[in-house]
Amino acid sequence: MSHYYSKEPQVPLKTKMIEVFIRGEYFKFITASGVFSFGKLDRGTQLLIESAVLDKDWEVLDLGCGYGVIGIVVSKFVKRVVMTDVNRRAVNIAKKNLKINNIKNAEVRWGYLYEPVTDEKFHSIITNPPVHAGKDVLREIVINAPLHLYDGGLLQIVIRTNQGAKYIKTLMEESFKEVVELAKGSGFRVYAGIA
Repeated sequence: MSHYYSKEPQVPLKTKMIEVFIRGEYFKFITASGVFSFGKLDRGTQLLIESAVLDKDWEVLDLGCGYGVIGIVVSKFVKRVVMTDVNRRAVNIAKKNLKINNIKNAEVRWGYLYEPVTDEKFHSIITNPPVHAGKDVLREIVINAPLHLYDGGLLQIVIRTNQGAKYIKTLMEESFKEVVELAKGSGFRVYAGIA
């Protein structure tokens, strides 16, 4: 079975260009089969991007970047972005999307969760996690986030209200000093955990 969180998606490659206007900026993205949210901007991702807390001096990690929409939009509002994904196809497409959108302050790295940023810290980690990869993966994302955040840094995460929101919030409350709900809508919630 091939999933968008597989290293090598088995589905034949199909691509589709989409255009997005978000946070007052215009972007173009190649989306691809075997990469999350083919052919569209996912509603949860949109809510996360629109409600994300950002600062021009921040370095941000886009964890599980997919075709790169979060990292690329965020790069317009912060100092630097590192984007990671375990899916090689996603990494290749995200690199193309950096070029298409003329983004110079972001890079894409391949690897599982935090492996590509082992000893690095960020002001924020922003993610639309692969819920279907299971609770163990979600748990790993949340409990290891503080190790990669500066003191006071934020884990910003979107989750479907009826697919793990309570679980994620409880995990975050165990791992962070404070957890706030940044937004809710379209069946999603966006939480921020303060390290």
